[in-house]
Amino acid sequence: MSGYCRAVYRCFDEKADFQKKAQSIAVGLTVGSWTELPEAQKAHMEKHLGKVVSVSEYGGNASAAGERYADIVIDYPDINFSRDIPALLVTIFGKLSMDGRIKLIDIDVSDDFLSAFPGPKFGLTGVRGQLGIPDRPLLMSIFKSVIGHDLGGLQEQFYRQALGGVDLIKDDEILFENPLTPLEKRVEVCMEAAARAKGETGQDLLYAVNITGPTSQIAANAKKAIQAGANALLFNVLAYGYDVLAELSRDPEINVPIAAHPAMAGAFYPSPHYGIAAPVLLGKLMRIAGADLVLFPSPYGSVVMPKEENMAVRDALLDPALRIKTSFPVPSAGIHPGLVPLILRDFGSDVVVNAGGGIHGHPMGTAAGGQAFRQAIQASLHGVPLRDYAANHPELAAAISAWGVRE
Repeated sequence: MSGYCRAVYRCFDEKADFQKKAQSIAVGLTVGSWTELPEAQKAHMEKHLGKVVSVSEYGGNASAAGERYADIVIDYPDINFSRDIPALLVTIFGKLSMDGRIKLIDIDVSDDFLSAFPGPKFGLTGVRGQLGIPDRPLLMSIFKSVIGHDLGGLQEQFYRQALGGVDLIKDDEILFENPLTPLEKRVEVCMEAAARAKGETGQDLLYAVNITGPTSQIAANAKKAIQAGANALLFNVLAYGYDVLAELSRDPEINVPIAAHPAMAGAFYPSPHYGIAAPVLLGKLMRIAGADLVLFPSPYGSVVMPKEENMAVRDALLDPALRIKTSFPVPSAGIHPGLVPLILRDFGSDVVVNAGGGIHGHPMGTAAGGQAFRQAIQASLHGVPLRDYAANHPELAAAISAWGVRE
């Protein structure tokens, strides 16, 4: 697609003329008015005019939801907006997002727009390269109970997670700068724990430290963390904005993978009538802005995203048609070892299995929690039922006793 960025909307209305609605959007979000313009001015303004590509109507009882709606496709000229995601979003959905029951369900950016974004610096393949793991699913563990802990407590928790054989450990997204665990000291003690654990497991891991603070200090704080030894970053993208992520990913001094957290996403995607669809919000835009790994609610655990949407997010992160590096899908929330067969069935090997309580809440302790997940991954990769594999693996057996199995 050249010269235009395409937006797809789902508009709900029991009485509207959807053809007129589409024309109103195309004109209103670009030149503002059209029929009232003199012909000479139309000739000058036409290159700025949005174009209705299609309007597909679904009526009343004929639709799955029993509601009357239309899917409206509109092309917006690249000439109208600068090459940044805020400008794109304000153009295609800014004031429109307040105009009744209408949801942005897809976007397709032009090659020219995409050329302004390098995309993920490492991407899925690069993250694998950092860890020396070419093909198996990765395992991530989350810091839990972080508020009020001092550096010694945080280091001990990190060490126990690392002993379990996890590939990545990430800060909890609510771990901000504080006097007990300041950023640089936090990185130093956790990387010391990583080195100590490697002496026992022989395994490298990435520590995604949460980068926070005023927006003006985000890049500086990221560099401080890297100088202190951090080999990955965690970033709350939706709270700060896609363009902040894009700036981090472009910066040559920020040379570690960035994991995007989905905090605030629930304010945008769950409603069928309003907001931005999850594959756009947590898929395409995260990848374009430069996230190497993207966390999002799984269809299995405690914060459930409908499976159809979940798979669409996965596809947006991995779609080869988007000519930038792919991002690692990280389905999250409420994951325990008994869910691993489902995760691998739906995501294959290109997935990060992400667990918090499923590791820390293990009956035999945190290290055993990580080991149980590694055992569940191995069993699933070899097509062995988890209960059979657990017969010779007490860590997995204990996890199954605590949480069960869904295969």
